[in-house]
Amino acid sequence: MRFWIAMLMVFVLDRASKWWVTTHFGLTESHELWDGILYLTYVENHGAAFGILQGHSWFFLLCGIGVIAGLSFYNARYQVPNPVRIIIGVLAGGALGNLFDRYWYGHVIDFLDLRWWPVFNVADIAIVCGGMLLLGYFFWEERNEARNGNHKLDPN
Repeated sequence: MRFWIAMLMVFVLDRASKWWVTTHFGLTESHELWDGILYLTYVENHGAAFGILQGHSWFFLLCGIGVIAGLSFYNARYQVPNPVRIIIGVLAGGALGNLFDRYWYGHVIDFLDLRWWPVFNVADIAIVCGGMLLLGYFFWEERNEARNGNHKLDPN
């Protein structure tokens, strides 16, 4: 259940933020939110991260479906710790948020602008943070197993 709740929470937050931006901003309109640090800038991304591979929405649709299906299968099939269920739910929610955009609009709605980094959205934050948390969790667990003498790579 934690997987589905995390996925739904990220998706709803992503959709709500994108709805707000698209109803209050014109395309490419920008407003400073935090003194020279954070701007809200409404842009449409027709590519992947950083705008690469413009015009290949069908490929990203398939990738998004694959990620969500794979994470859902992993959650349902395997006994994983609750923190991992939440983390993969966050990842799936981010993937679903951008998948929704690609399917309904043909592009992803981005609006968080640091001016020194490509414009991004809540789904992107969930994907990046979820990936980092998942890696961190596995490194932490591997370290604990090695410390306790249960290291999986130990030949003895």
